Amino acid sequence: MDTPEFKLFDAHFHIIDPRFPLVPNAGYVPGRYTSSDYLERIQAYRPEGGAIVSGSFQAYDQDYLVDALARLGSAYAGVTQLPATVTDEEILDLNLAGVRAIRFNLKRGGSENVSHMDEMARRVYELAGWHVELYVDSRELATLLPMVAALPAVSIDHLGLSRDGFADLLRLVEKGVKVKASGFGRVQMDVPTALRDIHSANPSALMFGTDLPSTRAARPYCDADFQLVIDTLGEAAARRVFYENARSFYGSGFQFARQQHQRTGSD
Repeated sequence: MDTPEFKLFDAHFHIIDPRFPLVPNAGYVPGRYTSSDYLERIQAYRPEGGAIVSGSFQAYDQDYLVDALARLGSAYAGVTQLPATVTDEEILDLNLAGVRAIRFNLKRGGSENVSHMDEMARRVYELAGWHVELYVDSRELATLLPMVAALPAVSIDHLGLSRDGFADLLRLVEKGVKVKASGFGRVQMDVPTALRDIHSANPSALMFGTDLPSTRAARPYCDADFQLVIDTLGEAAARRVFYENARSFYGSGFQFARQQHQRTGSD
């Protein structure tokens, strides 16, 4: 695949390294997909960073994520799962390692209960500038709408998964919530229509992610998914979706980490 004109900040992918613990989720344990595997797959693109997302099968393990961030470099961010009992010191240590967000996996589990989301989202944002990422089916958004809309910074995975409840997703987009244009092989909707609707509601909302290695997806990621964004939104909008929107969103966390590192170095 030749995409020289488009930079990519891959806003959603997984690293699965068997050197670190994996927790069966409903009997499922993913296959190996290391940092080297990812870089080999993505080499035809212009990768300039991305977000490593903790899966349900990684639960609260941080060692794999810290290791992957060190291997991939400072342009990459981590999205982790944490228990409500996590200390401020642990959050700040993870921030220095490159973690930039906390994930609540309502679809698969493996993360903290949603009852802790409001408190934890505000806490990590105030402490480290992190945002919250939700793996949630849009059909469940109606009951969460007031809480999610009031949080300081939020993204939602995989276009919200379902066309049912999509109107609630668009309401959140209009209020500044970001949406990952990822997992096209796992959603139940017409992807081009969803991309156009979200982009129309807020041109800063969509952030493209490969979702590699597409664990449990009905269809894994393919290069045609990248081209679909260009064909649907046009080149100018696609540039924002591939790079600018996500780099700006995660960039606030990078800036906070630099400030934290400067303070730590001067103590």
